[in-house]
Amino acid sequence: MFKNEAGGPPGDEVLDCAAMAAADAFAVRCGVSPAALMECAGQAVARAIMHRWAPRQTAILCGPGNNGGDGYVAARLLQAAGWKATVFELDSARPLTGEAEAARRQWNGPRHPLAAFRPEEFGLTVDALFGAGLARPLEGGSRAAVEAGNAASLARVAVDVPSGIRGDSARVNGVAFRADVTVTFHRLKPAHLFEPARSHCGEIVCADIRIPDGWQSVVPPLARLARLDRLQLPAMAHRADVHKHQRGRLCVLAGGVGATSAARLSAEAGLAMGSGLVTVLCPPASLIEAAHAALPLMVRALRDDDFGADLERHRANALVLGPGAGVNDTLKTRVLAALAAALPVVLDADALSVFADDPSVLLGALHAQAVLTPHAGEFERLFPGLLADSATPLEAARQAAAKSGAIILLKGPATVIAAPSGEAVINANASARLATAGSGDVLAGMIGGLMAQGMAPLEAAVSAAWLHGQAGFLLPPGGNAQDLIARIPAVLGAALDEQARRQALARLAGNR
Repeated sequence: MFKNEAGGPPGDEVLDCAAMAAADAFAVRCGVSPAALMECAGQAVARAIMHRWAPRQTAILCGPGNNGGDGYVAARLLQAAGWKATVFELDSARPLTGEAEAARRQWNGPRHPLAAFRPEEFGLTVDALFGAGLARPLEGGSRAAVEAGNAASLARVAVDVPSGIRGDSARVNGVAFRADVTVTFHRLKPAHLFEPARSHCGEIVCADIRIPDGWQSVVPPLARLARLDRLQLPAMAHRADVHKHQRGRLCVLAGGVGATSAARLSAEAGLAMGSGLVTVLCPPASLIEAAHAALPLMVRALRDDDFGADLERHRANALVLGPGAGVNDTLKTRVLAALAAALPVVLDADALSVFADDPSVLLGALHAQAVLTPHAGEFERLFPGLLADSATPLEAARQAAAKSGAIILLKGPATVIAAPSGEAVINANASARLATAGSGDVLAGMIGGLMAQGMAPLEAAVSAAWLHGQAGFLLPPGGNAQDLIARIPAVLGAALDEQARRQALARLAGNR
């Protein structure tokens, strides 16, 4: 989905347009000329095209700024490689800005006004009209050209961000170019990660344009991407001196008769993540149902109305509340009692929706050991209007974390994990096959399983989200939540082995 030119993952910092401009400025201060940056960008576009397609008639749509300059460079390099390239200019009568005009002068092939673009005459078109900085809808000739290109049967490549989409936003403002491949530079931007902008980008290649090391010291990222080499993973399972109680006791609250399956999925996921002892806490009426179908788990009845006392009795190190628990006053009371106990807790599904009538009750009780795992609808119930008013889910989740004082894991095709401090991580490592009933219950249990083992809430949420996504890639067509749980041990083991391998290589390199 996202990769650098060598096929590996892109750098893990996510930058907005202002931060990317600051990184470019840092490179210039270090002696890299703006023309050299543009040449590198155009080279990356040309390489991506030549790597994927045989030579064909190619139209490059060039705008008036640096995005257009990248297009002129790509056109020149494609022509030098034997491609038949034609440039269509948005405004051929005026000089371009900055280095783009010099790139235009180096192009000695055919040039036509944008209005002359006829996509049926070409096998590939390159959108180098506007890039990431355009904040207004496409109009006039640029809109007509993009609409024609989108409707034609040809390959489409976007430079940086498809025109019609702002790099800092997930939104599509009217008409936008639909790319098969988007070549961006240095680091990903929000538009590359979040829907619906993401779907306009197609395959995303993040190219190195030789910004010198040290840029991170002057360019604060918006967020970082979850990656295997940054994950915290449970290590106690490998220690011979650790028994099950030291590996953490997780308690999961179940619902009434006929509604225990979601909690059991969460509990089994927590067990698969390495928690030493997992107990499903049931209303007495659903005890037999839960016990019959949950062989690896402890199943216990809630013996009284004092939920805090139940938690003490079972010596819980972490809790998962909400999956299948039922939207009722009893659940509301139990959630507030769990929060008052100041234990690490995952609140999911019903434990969030039960406060929809007065979110302030929940928000006032939350603390830094709580992880909330809403999907978009549940998020809206707790934070009305916030997601719709935000440019991206990242922006919304960060504001929600600051308001609540808890970790917010906002689920989606790219899941955001945000802390009250402002730190945020985006997990884009996920398969579409996770869109199956119970998948979210599994994720809640995975987070709880890690927190029961002593992992901090933010790190537990990030690691669980990445591993959950990785397990999703192993699901067969039609795979369900139980299949997902069955793949957790293999995914976790592979991650532990890979981290151990990298650490060993680092030690060897350090000894040389």
